[in-house]
Amino acid sequence: MLKEMDKFPKLFSPIKIGHLELKNRLVVPPMVTGLAREDGTVSQKLIDYWLARVRGGWGLLIEGFTSVDPSGSLPKARTCGLNIWDNRFIEGLKKLTGAVHQAGGIIGIQLAHAGRQTKLVGIKPVAPSPIPCPVFKEKPHELSTEEVYQLIEKFGDAARRAYEAEFDVIEIHGAHGYLIAQFMSPLTNRRTDEFGGNLRNRMRFPLEIIKDIRMKVGHDIPLLFRISAEEKVPGGRTLSETLVIARMLEEAGVDCIDLSVGLAASSQYIIAPPEIPPGFLLSASYEIKKAVHIPVIAVGRINDPLLAENALHLGFADLVALGRPSLADPYLPNKLASGKLDEICPCIYCLQGCLPEYVKEYGLRCTVNPFSGREDELKIEPSARIKVVIIIGGGPAGLEAAWIAASRGHHVTLYERDFNLGGQLQKAAKIPFKHEITKFISYLINMCRKYHVIFRLGVEATAQEIIAYNPDAVIIATGGKPIIPREINMEENDRYTTFFEVLDGEKELGNKVLVVGCGMALYNTVDYLIEISCHITAIDISPKDVASFPSPRKSLLMQRLRRHNVKFHSGCTIRRFLDDGVIFEKYGKEMQALGFDTIVLALGVEPNIEIYTQLKDKVPELWVIGDARSPRNLMAAIQEATEVALKL
Repeated sequence: MLKEMDKFPKLFSPIKIGHLELKNRLVVPPMVTGLAREDGTVSQKLIDYWLARVRGGWGLLIEGFTSVDPSGSLPKARTCGLNIWDNRFIEGLKKLTGAVHQAGGIIGIQLAHAGRQTKLVGIKPVAPSPIPCPVFKEKPHELSTEEVYQLIEKFGDAARRAYEAEFDVIEIHGAHGYLIAQFMSPLTNRRTDEFGGNLRNRMRFPLEIIKDIRMKVGHDIPLLFRISAEEKVPGGRTLSETLVIARMLEEAGVDCIDLSVGLAASSQYIIAPPEIPPGFLLSASYEIKKAVHIPVIAVGRINDPLLAENALHLGFADLVALGRPSLADPYLPNKLASGKLDEICPCIYCLQGCLPEYVKEYGLRCTVNPFSGREDELKIEPSARIKVVIIIGGGPAGLEAAWIAASRGHHVTLYERDFNLGGQLQKAAKIPFKHEITKFISYLINMCRKYHVIFRLGVEATAQEIIAYNPDAVIIATGGKPIIPREINMEENDRYTTFFEVLDGEKELGNKVLVVGCGMALYNTVDYLIEISCHITAIDISPKDVASFPSPRKSLLMQRLRRHNVKFHSGCTIRRFLDDGVIFEKYGKEMQALGFDTIVLALGVEPNIEIYTQLKDKVPELWVIGDARSPRNLMAAIQEATEVALKL
């Protein structure tokens, strides 16, 4: 039988970057993890995060945004990124590289300065020109020519520290609208000295940095340069200039181009939501690869190993970076190599835990992989005592708890009253651009089967039957049910329906549809309805419009709603539900929306836990997880399910 890795000959072939040989072409690209200590030094949490990916078989790891100067750090909250602007950081960095090397891995570090794209307490941002960033708003200090040369020295000094800390490669961060990119772009560089004006002058800053680094660390260590192929904003740098820049970088001594896209004002491309097509940057990578003779790393929603293999086979790139897939499953390469494709936990591009705003608050997280960023806390280990475990509910929380409990040795039986597993995820997968969710449902089912979870499908679990089973532990994962205001009698007025019924296709919709709701339930329902060409009015009773939507999805979603002429009212309060509409208050003014054929309630869900009161004090251990405990997002449900399964 053909080995699985033989089906991916390009992915698993070695490649050289400079003098360094990598065992395969799978890269964990630089991402801000937020796992460092508050002072920007290496933490054990960060080391454990990288060790999981070393053990997972990745060819190259690149530690993300590492500040070369205090003025160029990213905005901080409870967590932060690494620093390298002083010799005192070397010891911790060396501890990181030592652990990675001992485990057999290869790791690089990305040297960066945020420029105008930051907001730090007591420190004014700096930039090539005093043009405010449209995201961070503050007018930056324009660097003097002398200050520019000082920053060049700081990049070189930082590279020397990285070399002393025994990193295998050094990457210069020239992408995403940070300081180096600001010098390179006509959008942000309006200087008239030797660092501004024509392309050669705008390139002087990064070229001088490369020169200074080579002078201080020599040519033995490979030098990578991350660059945005396009900035994706009016007046920003385009691919035509990037092709020239790539050749200049190669001539200056760069060993590899690490391709990306965008800047702060076009972040929907940097961390692409599912609306952006898979492999959307491969055409740009192909053009850059034709322009240079050094390796090119491709990135950009490469969401399937077959897509990655084909990109290498057709010469679109030399290596592929799978950022968020490496969060979803750090063991992806090893599973590919051993033919365990069904056991790869897939990224669903939900953006619930990996966006910078979430990372700053909690550290890097992943919805589908609760162990990511918590490798030091959560570990699957055999249970000291084997238990009989009953799980009621086959949604994501129930399935996650089931496979983890079973993998620890417990005997697990799962009851699901439907004949299909997945719960609310089955409904969510019908929403435009959310089809990736089906991969996660399949993964959970496959993992349950691997560990011999017994499924009882189409069976409504009763307290009497569960008690008679004499289990050691029962986990209630019955999810939530749609919130229906008490004043609405659904049986008497067939104009009213819930978003559950709409997504299940159980309700025939009229021509004019009113959707009343809040948060993700409202916006997902409207997004679904515009695909079936309804005339839609939406009333949002959330405190903030689209408050629970990840920022890269927000602008794309609102564009779709405008394109389909959705009449939208945000910041509203419902005063009364009527037979064919509602009376509501908006900005203190009473208004009405009447004459609708269908009124969809998308007010979220409330816990569905009738069986809990029947089982309370009747079984040795009783747990409630997911929406059955408290309605929240998918990430919270998966994390809670994992934690409970590890406590059994």
